[in-house]
Amino acid sequence: TAGTLHDTPLTTQTPHTLHTTLTAKIDTTHTLHTALQHHPEVNLVVFGSATGTLGNAGQANYAAANTFQDALTHHRHTMGLAGTTIAWGLWHTESGMGAGLQEQDLQRLSRIGVRPMDVADGLAALDAAVTLGQPVTVAMGLYLPTLTARARDGLLAPLFRALTGPVGVDASPQDAPAAVRPLPERLAGLTDADRHDLLLTLVCENAAITLGHAGAAGIAPERQFRDLGIDSLTAVELRNRLATATQLRLSASLIFDHPSPAQLARHLGDRLTPQERDPFAVLFAELDRLTSDLSAAAPSAAAMGRLSGRLAGFLDRVEEQRSALVAETGDEVTAISTATDDEIFDLIDNELGIG
Repeated sequence: TAGTLHDTPLTTQTPHTLHTTLTAKIDTTHTLHTALQHHPEVNLVVFGSATGTLGNAGQANYAAANTFQDALTHHRHTMGLAGTTIAWGLWHTESGMGAGLQEQDLQRLSRIGVRPMDVADGLAALDAAVTLGQPVTVAMGLYLPTLTARARDGLLAPLFRALTGPVGVDASPQDAPAAVRPLPERLAGLTDADRHDLLLTLVCENAAITLGHAGAAGIAPERQFRDLGIDSLTAVELRNRLATATQLRLSASLIFDHPSPAQLARHLGDRLTPQERDPFAVLFAELDRLTSDLSAAAPSAAAMGRLSGRLAGFLDRVEEQRSALVAETGDEVTAISTATDDEIFDLIDNELGIG
């Protein structure tokens, strides 16, 4: 079936980008299905894309169009009609939808294990898919060694994991080189400066891999990612690599919110080494909020009575803990600064002998 591309990140899709991509596949496939409903002997073979099964950066609209085709052939099977969608991967041809890919696009696909199929491979896959007769068959070329390496690094998409099987490591975490130990373990005990340097190296190395560079020497820490060559598609790949390395949930706009390696490293440092919270600061903030809520609440004698009882109980607990702390530490300065009038007079009587 026909297909058109209008690559756009999900967050910037518009009715135009959706219409451009959805109409060509959905209208065509549905028209053929409708025309063949009363011809059960005809096998409707639909050419789709693996993008609908696997997803692809910047192609949410195209993925949706292909998912419709997958669903339609499943629907035909429930109606007792023949049909199969072949979810094609990348072809190595001089024409077609993949012909416009730039060298950097091909390198990016190669890094995630995608191998372009030649015509002979494609024709063999077509025969196999039609013979198999399943509603949907994915036909694409893959580099298994690359998939295995990505599985070892924790970057392999779940749908590919059955192809590589279990992937182990050669060393225990204690014996592993520093570069492959979990990031929090590597950060522990470092100074702020050393922590930032480690995270900056992490960001620059992953940016270099994403861009297909041989090393991180060309990644200037203060240079904007867009000036380094990171676009909306490679930004997603870089975000995914950093999410795996840090085990953090990172926003889709991460690279644009922190647009240079140095800024991004500082952000990751803040996320990975959160500041200690002062529990009393939290309590005082809550008391301020409750005071404000109380001022705005409609007066109710019954509710005020219940609230007064709860606060009295809370105050008793505070006093118990304060008294225990004074007894344990002898911190009379703290005790005096927080004591009631009666406690001050008791202190004068008992400790100073005045009264």
